[in-house]
Amino acid sequence: MTRETHWIVGPGALGRLIALRLAGRVPVRLVGRHRLPGRQTLVTPEGDILVQALAISRIDALPPETPAVVHLTTKAHGAEAAHATLAARLPAGVPLVLWQNGFACQPRLTARHHGPVLCATTTEGAHVQGDDRVTHAGHGHTYLGALEGRHAQLAGALARTLADAGLPAEAVTDIRVRLWRKLAVNAAINPLVARFMIRNGQLRDRPFRPMVERLIAEVAAILEAEGVAPPGGDGLEGWQQMVWQVVEATASNRASMLQDVRAGRLTEHEAILAPLQDAASRHRLPAPGLDGHLQALRRRAAGLAEPPAAC
Repeated sequence: MTRETHWIVGPGALGRLIALRLAGRVPVRLVGRHRLPGRQTLVTPEGDILVQALAISRIDALPPETPAVVHLTTKAHGAEAAHATLAARLPAGVPLVLWQNGFACQPRLTARHHGPVLCATTTEGAHVQGDDRVTHAGHGHTYLGALEGRHAQLAGALARTLADAGLPAEAVTDIRVRLWRKLAVNAAINPLVARFMIRNGQLRDRPFRPMVERLIAEVAAILEAEGVAPPGGDGLEGWQQMVWQVVEATASNRASMLQDVRAGRLTEHEAILAPLQDAASRHRLPAPGLDGHLQALRRRAAGLAEPPAAC
């Protein structure tokens, strides 16, 4: 990648993590609805404190520059509104990277954006500690690629830029499969921890473990019908192994959906559960567990005053 500016649109935990890691490697501009402090602090997984000055702009007051790439790091339910705000400002051809969970906005924005679109799926962990401080809670890995398998050179260059900045990344041609796999893990974990207000590791115990197993079985049947296999291609057993490995590795974590519930924010239930529900309907498969969680989270969302945020 060149040393032109990277815009990170959505200054939540992931957006600020990306911005702070990239800063110093490439010029960065952090974009949001509200202006944050220009000096931002990153606490690394090793406990180091990194302080970095960032260029910060409101999405409605952007400077007259053309970014090298736009990283859209809003929550899934705010991604399309943020993109609509940016679209009139961006010339055709500017690459867009979508960092959202689930598999809802990615196909729509890929079709809508006037330029290359990459999707990212990451296991990097981060949480916000204030307007000027974010904690990088755990090292992970990021995969990048276009849904239609194009833009391999762009994906490779961006992966190298991220890796050089301390965020290990890899360009792949099967990002669609990887997005579905992450969605499967999120669907088996997030609704339960959010509804019962528990940490991930508590899913290993009763009464939650049988609930997880039922969700895995539903998801496995749906994704088999969609032609998506788990790593190793071992059917239900492969999905079970993948989900429980994540639970074990993140046992002490509060999932993002739980953090949203605790903060009184909208959750990403539509992006994570609705695509599976739609696929189950197409293939005429029963999914009572997924349906129950989705309806419960929709009822909660209906009672919140917060509208979908642009960023």
